[in-house]
Amino acid sequence: MHSIEAFNYLKDEVTQWRRRLHRIPELGYDLYETAAFVAEKLRSFGIDHIEEGVAKTGIVALIEGSDTTGATICLRADMDALPIVEQTKKPWASTKYGKMHGCGHDGHMAMLLGAAKHLATTRNFKGRVALIFQPAEEGGLGGLRMVQDGIMDRYNISSVFGLHNEPGMSVGSYGTCYGPFMAALDEFDLIVKGKGGHAAEPHRCIDPIVIAAHILLGLQSLVSRGTDPLESMVVSVTKLGAGEAYNIIPEHVTVSGTVRTLSSELRDFAQRQIDSTAQGIAAAFGGTTELRYRRQDPVTFNTTAQAEVAIKAARAAGEPTAVNDKLPPVMGSEDFAYMLEARPGCYMFLGNGSTAALHNPAYDFNDDAVPYGIAYWVNLVETVLSN
Repeated sequence: MHSIEAFNYLKDEVTQWRRRLHRIPELGYDLYETAAFVAEKLRSFGIDHIEEGVAKTGIVALIEGSDTTGATICLRADMDALPIVEQTKKPWASTKYGKMHGCGHDGHMAMLLGAAKHLATTRNFKGRVALIFQPAEEGGLGGLRMVQDGIMDRYNISSVFGLHNEPGMSVGSYGTCYGPFMAALDEFDLIVKGKGGHAAEPHRCIDPIVIAAHILLGLQSLVSRGTDPLESMVVSVTKLGAGEAYNIIPEHVTVSGTVRTLSSELRDFAQRQIDSTAQGIAAAFGGTTELRYRRQDPVTFNTTAQAEVAIKAARAAGEPTAVNDKLPPVMGSEDFAYMLEARPGCYMFLGNGSTAALHNPAYDFNDDAVPYGIAYWVNLVETVLSN
C-alpha cells in the first residue's frame, strides 16, 4: 500500500480540477456542466466503459484490473452543490450567484478523479472498480435513485465505499466506526386542527395555537423520558405555520420538523409516539391532529469486514495514529446509506482542517487534503482487490 507521498505528483493537477468544479456549482439533478467535466476527464484517462445519464446526470465508470476475474467494488463521490451565496472571495469562487460547493463535493469528485487516473494507469488490482459520481445528495435522494436504476446488479457490485471531508478534523486524519455511523433522517408535518374565531372570544374557539404549544413541549419528552439515555434520538421542531391576522384565532397550525435516530426500532418508536402524543394532547383540548411522516435517509451503517479494510487503507495512507476507528456516530444523515442498504460497505471521514463548517457560506474544501483522499482510495482498491 501507499503513503500520500506516492500521490503528490497528482496534487496540483487535481487541485486545479477541484477549483474548476468549484467555479461551476449546480444543484440537485441538474448537473450537466459538472457531469460533462467529470466524463471528459474519465475518458482522458483511457477508461472505456463510462455510463452517463444514470439517475438523470449520474455517472458510472468501470476500470478493469490487470486480472478481471475478481470482484467489483464501488467508490462513490457526490456531485451537487448547495443554494448558498458564497462568501469566500477566493479566486476560484462560484461564478453562479446563489449556488456554491459548500459541502466539499467538488473535493470529493476531484479526489476520486485523481484516484481514477492513477488506477487506470497502474491497474494493480484483480477485478473491477466502479466509480460512482452521484447527483442530488443534498436532500434529493440521488443515492436511492441510482440504486433504483439498477447499478448494483448491472455492475455486479459486491461492496461500496464513500468518503466525506470533515472540518474540525486535522488534515491527514481519518475517522469512522463500526456499525451505525450517521443517523436516519425523517421529516414530519403535523397538522393541528381546532375551531377558529374572533380573538376577543377564545371561549367560543378551540385554539390550535395553544394546542400546538403543548404538543411542542410534549415532543421534547420523547427524548428525555421516552428513550434509553444511552440511545441517540433527536426530535427538532423547525417550522411553525399559523394564522394571518392579529384578531383571528386560526382553524389550524402546522408543526414541522425532523427526527434523527440510529436504529430502525427507535425510528419506528419516534413515528408512533409523535402521532400518539399529538393526538392525546389535542384531544384534551377538543382538537385533532393529522401526521404526515416521511422517511428520508436510512441509517448509514458500516459493516465490520468492510470497515476493517477501510481502516487498514487509511492507516497506510498517513500516520496510523491519525485514524480514529471509534469516532462517535453523528446525527447528520447521508443518502449513501441507500447504497449501504443494497451492499455491505463503509463510510469514512477525511480531515479538512480548521475550516468553516459544512453548509457555511465561508466554507472551502482544503486542497491539502487531496493526496490523503487519493491515497485512501487507491489503497482501498489494492487491498480489497489484491492480486
